[in-house]
Amino acid sequence: MSGLTVWYSGHVDLVVAEGDVAGARSALAAAALVGEQQMVCRQRFFDLLDAHDDALIRTCRPGHLTGSSLVVEFGAERVLVLWHNKAKRWLQPGGHADGDGNLAHVAWREATEETGIDGLAVVVPAVHVDIHEFRPPDEDPHLHFDVRYVVLAPPGATTQPNHESGGLRWVTFDELVGLRSDPGLLELATRGLELARSLNADQWPQRP
Repeated sequence: MSGLTVWYSGHVDLVVAEGDVAGARSALAAAALVGEQQMVCRQRFFDLLDAHDDALIRTCRPGHLTGSSLVVEFGAERVLVLWHNKAKRWLQPGGHADGDGNLAHVAWREATEETGIDGLAVVVPAVHVDIHEFRPPDEDPHLHFDVRYVVLAPPGATTQPNHESGGLRWVTFDELVGLRSDPGLLELATRGLELARSLNADQWPQRP
């Protein structure tokens, strides 16, 4: 798979881009999406950005941008999922942009915070987009416009969940299916594992 760049911890581009809506739009335009359905979904992101200049802020309604990641174990056989305390489901790491238009940084930041893994690296561009309704217990229902990246874990990575999750699990694709994961996550896993397996060993992050 050509045209990929790996941003390691400390990379010059792996920084916050506060309020950079144009940067978010560029990231969406560059996303390596597959299939007509994904293209149609992406257009809804552009429509949101056209209609709402606060789309990077979590108070934006009907929804706002989020970033998430398929965290892939070294060797590209397993991915990391977390038990989301609010959603009550096994999900990939992710969270709100909170004003950051560098969506690759958002995905990397959330993966780092929610998994506790040191030395994660994010593969650019994004590989999947998804729009889903979120119904948190203390907020009104709203949409998450989620931009999804592959994030690579170094060899021997150790995890430490934060307060937002009830645990972390490394799972194979078949085990992910067994967790009754939603179709969007299974699409992301299929796409992300294919991408990760196309990388050379020297493109993966090294043990910190």
